Amino acid sequence: MAGSSVVLHKSPLPEGVRVGNVMRIRGVVPDNAGRFFVNLLCSEGPEAEYALHFNPRLDRSEVVFNTMEQGRWGREERGQGIPFQRGQPFDVLIITTEDGFKAVVGDSEYYHFRHRIPPANVRLLEVGGDLQLDSVKVF
Repeated sequence: MAGSSVVLHKSPLPEGVRVGNVMRIRGVVPDNAGRFFVNLLCSEGPEAEYALHFNPRLDRSEVVFNTMEQGRWGREERGQGIPFQRGQPFDVLIITTEDGFKAVVGDSEYYHFRHRIPPANVRLLEVGGDLQLDSVKVF
């Protein structure tokens, strides 16, 4: 588990995220991958709240979505099945909608996580864990 806390990329989002904003993460899942993450954080540092924690867990064949407010994790939500495979490239879109974040993996919508923290509070996109990162774009 120690390896999964490695942050590979940070994108500051000083304006927050608005409806219609898309975060695109492309990479490859290594053959020995355990877990990786995409976080939308409200600030930098150990006290940061997470508006979105997107956490594919290949070691448990699940994808967990959550938030962290005031140092406490919220209720975990899980997508159906796992759309990632070890040794395979992936393309994830996280789309900000009126009422949540839509995770699109490949060509299909995977999960819609309802906002618990206003997306305007987001200040940082963070990607890390067990993955080979090719690109991160915010548009």
